Amino acid sequence: MELVAGCYEQVLFGFAVHPEPEACGDHEQWTLVADFTHHAHTASLSAVAVNSRFVVTGSKDETIHIYDMKKKIEHGALVHHSGTITCLKFYGNRHLISGAEDGLICIWDAKKWECLKSIKAHKGQVTFLSIHPSGKLALSVGTDKTLRTWNLVEGRSAFIKNIKQNAHIVEWSPRGEQYVVIIQNKIDIYQLDTASISGTITNEKRISSVKFLSESVLAVAGDEEVIRFFDCDSLVCLCEFKAHENRVKDMFGFEIPEHHVIVSASSDGFIKMWKLKQDKKVPPSLLCEVNTDARLTCLGVWQDKVADVKESLPPAAEPSPVSKQQSKIGKKEPGDTVHKEEKRSKPNTKKRGLTGDSKKATKESGLVSTKKRKMVEMLEKKRKKKKIKTMQ
Repeated sequence: MELVAGCYEQVLFGFAVHPEPEACGDHEQWTLVADFTHHAHTASLSAVAVNSRFVVTGSKDETIHIYDMKKKIEHGALVHHSGTITCLKFYGNRHLISGAEDGLICIWDAKKWECLKSIKAHKGQVTFLSIHPSGKLALSVGTDKTLRTWNLVEGRSAFIKNIKQNAHIVEWSPRGEQYVVIIQNKIDIYQLDTASISGTITNEKRISSVKFLSESVLAVAGDEEVIRFFDCDSLVCLCEFKAHENRVKDMFGFEIPEHHVIVSASSDGFIKMWKLKQDKKVPPSLLCEVNTDARLTCLGVWQDKVADVKESLPPAAEPSPVSKQQSKIGKKEPGDTVHKEEKRSKPNTKKRGLTGDSKKATKESGLVSTKKRKMVEMLEKKRKKKKIKTMQ
């Protein structure tokens, strides 16, 4: 297991995690050992994502760098975006989704590292995105004051919802039955089956990171030293604890046998690992900490585990179990404008490899094979010729 963290100083840190199996209780102590520092970007790091093999980082230098964690080498760089990379999300080990200030969302093949699809997602910047646990839906927010639902089966926009303000975080719950939209210090909780707000939580300061600890418990961190746990059903704060000496920039949660762990990174330079209690009203205990002496911005945890072949975005032919619920996401509320994405706004498909050399974009919005595309083009030409003859 390895902690990876990016910072303003353009460096990616790696720390090997060594659990202490003999220790137990509140006195349990883990050890963090510096493993590597990598200086590949030419500007501050803004996002990080991990799967079972790779760590990817996004930066203000507009590039995404790929690191092979098993071989401990840099694997290459993706140069499709023209703006700061704002969010990176893996779905399993086959797909990576990126969002940036250029308003694009890109879906990448995480084996060949080709851009399978490039979507003009927002009129402004893409500030955050989150993939539904099924892999069939995604949500994104941007600086155009919209919350957008994406059909990942067909690679197109499903619905647009005007939310009147610019949200900067959106996050699905573990089971995907609800999601939260963050605007400054406000958390709106939406239910998937109704697409309406079931409750609102207000934090004291602007929120920088949220993580679901369970289907109903949400960890919240922001421009302050404390982390709070909120109950999404009752909307009450279960507990709060001082985690750092400065604002908390990012959090990451994971589970291993007998441990539910949350990791926090702060502008104070510290990365800390916390062991959660069964009762979330009790503050977690500190497992270990390390001082990077850097202004940290983003965080991830890489675990060397066997790849799950089932974890990949579903093929277009596969029926979606959440398709019946998609229409409910677009449910109109008073004051909200919700509409289906028009056909004319379907984006072109672009492919781009590690070197950034683009191939001709296809006209179809889905992921269509070359053979099928040529057949469609040939039929289209025949139809046009027939039309011309008829007119004559």
